[in-house]
Amino acid sequence: MEQNQVNEVLRRNVAILSTHTAEEKRMMPHMTQTLLPSVEDVERIVSLIKSIILTDYFHKRQPDEQLRAYQIGVSMEELYQTLRRQISRGLQFCDECPEADVLTAGDTLALEFIDFLPEIKRLLYTDIQAMFDNDPAATNYGEVIFCYPVISTMVHYRVAHRLHEMNVPVIPRIITEQAHSRTGIDIHPGAQIGEYFAIDHGTGVVIGETSIIGNHVTLYQGVTLGAKSFKYDADGNMLNVPRHPIIEDYVTVYSNASILGRITIGHHSTIGGNIWLTHDVPPYSRILQSKAVDASFQDGLGI
Repeated sequence: MEQNQVNEVLRRNVAILSTHTAEEKRMMPHMTQTLLPSVEDVERIVSLIKSIILTDYFHKRQPDEQLRAYQIGVSMEELYQTLRRQISRGLQFCDECPEADVLTAGDTLALEFIDFLPEIKRLLYTDIQAMFDNDPAATNYGEVIFCYPVISTMVHYRVAHRLHEMNVPVIPRIITEQAHSRTGIDIHPGAQIGEYFAIDHGTGVVIGETSIIGNHVTLYQGVTLGAKSFKYDADGNMLNVPRHPIIEDYVTVYSNASILGRITIGHHSTIGGNIWLTHDVPPYSRILQSKAVDASFQDGLGI
C-alpha cells in the first residue's frame, strides 16, 4: 500500500477520534482541570506506603534508626506530593465539590491521610499475625509478608478504605482493583473489616461494598460476601443501601461458600465449604453441607 493511502487513513481516523463525542463529554467530570487520576501514580502511592509501613521488607534495611528515619522521611515527602495531586484529580468526580476548593482540598486530605498511617500500620500487623497463626505452612513472618497474597491485598484495602471514608472519589477503587488484578481477591473499599483478618489462598474471594466483618475472621478461597437482590427507587434507579452480610467476630468461612444478602453470621460460627447461605446464623453455629449422595448409573444413563 502506498504511503499516501496509509497517511490518509491515519489522518481521517485521527480527525474522527480527536473530536469529543456526546457520550464522551457526558462521562467526563464536570470540572475543567485537564489531568485526570494517573493509574501509575496511584500504584506508586501504595508502593510508597508499603516502603514506609513495612520498610525493612520493601526498602533497603537500615540498622541505624537515624538512617531509617531519613529513608522513611524521603518516602513520606514523595507520598505527600503524589497523594495530594491524585486526590485533587479524583475530586473532579465529586459533584458536590466546588471547583475552586479541589486543589486546596487535596493538600488537606493528603495530610489527614498521612496522620492515619500509624493506625493503618497497626491494623496491617494484626493481619500479618492472623495469617501466620492460621496457616501451619507459614514458617516465619517474612514468608507471610513477602509471599501471601492477602498481605498485598490488605495493604491496598486498608489504604483504599481510609480514602473511601474521607469521601475521595475514584482513587480508592483504582487501588483495590490493582490488588484484585494481581491476587484475584476482590474487596470493595467501602467494606468494613476489623482486626486480625486472614484470607488463606485467596483466589476468587469477593467482599461487597456494604459488608461488615468483625475481628479475628478467616476466609478461604472462593468465598463470596455478596448481595442477594437489589432495591430500586420510583424511577427504576438502583439504590445503594446495605445489602451485604455482617460477619461477627471469630467466624471462619471455608472455600467457595456464598453468603448473600443483609444477613448476620453470629460470632464464633463456622461456615463449611460450598454453602449457599441467605439467612441469619446465630452465634456458635456450624453450617455444613448435607452428605453427598453416591448414585450409580447403568448402560450409560444418568446425569
